Amino acid sequence: MSEHDTNPETPLTPEQHAAKESEVIRSKKDNLLFLKEHGVLPYGYEFKRTGLVEEVKARNTAAVEGVDGTVQEAIAGRLVSIREHGKSTFANVKDFSGSMQIYIKKDVVGDEVYSLFKKFDIGDIVGITGVVFKTRTGELTVKASKIELLTKSLLPMPEKFHGLKDKEIRYRKRYLDLIANDEVRKTFEIRTKITKEIRNFLDAKGFLEVETPMMHTIPGGAKAKPFTTHHNALDMELFMRIAPELYLKRLIVGGFEKVYEINRNFRNEGLSIKHNPEFTMLELYEAYTDYKGVMQMCEDIVVHLADTILGTRVIEYQGEKIDMSPPWKKVSMTGSIKEYGGIDVDNMSDADIIEMLKKKEIQIRAGVTRGELVTLLFDEFVEAKLIQPVFITDFPVEVSPLSKVNRSNPKIAERFEPYIFGREIGNGFSELNDAEDQEARFRAQIEMDTHGEVAKTIDEDYVEALKYGMPPAGGLGMGIDRIVMFFTNAASIRDVILFPLMRGK
Repeated sequence: MSEHDTNPETPLTPEQHAAKESEVIRSKKDNLLFLKEHGVLPYGYEFKRTGLVEEVKARNTAAVEGVDGTVQEAIAGRLVSIREHGKSTFANVKDFSGSMQIYIKKDVVGDEVYSLFKKFDIGDIVGITGVVFKTRTGELTVKASKIELLTKSLLPMPEKFHGLKDKEIRYRKRYLDLIANDEVRKTFEIRTKITKEIRNFLDAKGFLEVETPMMHTIPGGAKAKPFTTHHNALDMELFMRIAPELYLKRLIVGGFEKVYEINRNFRNEGLSIKHNPEFTMLELYEAYTDYKGVMQMCEDIVVHLADTILGTRVIEYQGEKIDMSPPWKKVSMTGSIKEYGGIDVDNMSDADIIEMLKKKEIQIRAGVTRGELVTLLFDEFVEAKLIQPVFITDFPVEVSPLSKVNRSNPKIAERFEPYIFGREIGNGFSELNDAEDQEARFRAQIEMDTHGEVAKTIDEDYVEALKYGMPPAGGLGMGIDRIVMFFTNAASIRDVILFPLMRGK
């Protein structure tokens, strides 16, 4: 039995499916053996194409129905369908750009080649040379004069290219997902365009792209549990970075005035539709600006992406229409708790807040600060309601150890977070450049930590760097994965990461 004969529309029991799959595998191996015995090289070395499928189509739009063209074209790709009609066969070949029909006629290619082609299977990668004509239905088709087997496939394709639905398989075997689902490939094309356009935007503004270490001796730059590793030659414990922040700001000390990095961060945390332990961040720092300057830049970046990639500032995400048009709304954290949660924090005692949180079954640690309580209220009563783009500003200073204190209110920090569809997509602030204040905050953060979320030693070298003098600066971090989710209407972060972390089988 060949894959040519399978009917993907026929419902099968799991047992029938397994039996059919085994039969298809046997057939493929038999065909491989037959081709080898007849001198066919089943794994070729190269094939010179005249263009991608869509390029070949574009060049031949003037083809006349039933009349062979005069220019030889050569396309290559995966066989995605085969339809035999006695002494001729129609098939479709798919490459990165799209799919094109091919026509193999016995009296054109010869008896031997045609009999060998009948041993090709769906999933094989082939090269086809021939002229282009238009069928009676108006479909551009390559009439084969030469057929080459470039790669013999040995396993059946997913559901005969009718779409791979099982998410577990899709994430574990992304190569099958990309073969079967065109929209998945488009998602990752958009992802590439997003990172490219971010670079274009920042490069045009004079930013310098840099690379900083992935392995740190002390985890820092964010509050998160790190992954640990060990350097054998130095007999030294190292941590996969949770953020590049402290290294990038060392560069500001060193005289670079505009720097950015797009790269991986690693956090030893749980999995969810919003979280993957390995994720991609943009972090940028600009000297002589503050949180308002980088807040504007954050908005400008997202609007630029909407304009250049989607061609619209109004997108639909999970059934909601979201308008990216500037200016985005700005509201303080306590103001948002009052506006969206109906809670007037300014007129509540710490005990009142704790009682309200306990009713929501939120665990409160001993020694919790008021700033942490306010942040917990925001997380519980506000975050999910922030659908349209909004900047939440004026965070409590206790939860902002790397941010400058607000110049008019010492209880809050010059910090913001942008939210879309109830999800934080970034974080930014006026960078703390007072070395003594920074050291004190690092030590206070260690004392308050009861969950092992911060390093137990401070980054002395970073504090020393600040003592040499860092100019006033604004910093911004943005989650690339979450931005891609919005621009591709992806429900889960796993849909926008090519190879998300999965549990062991």
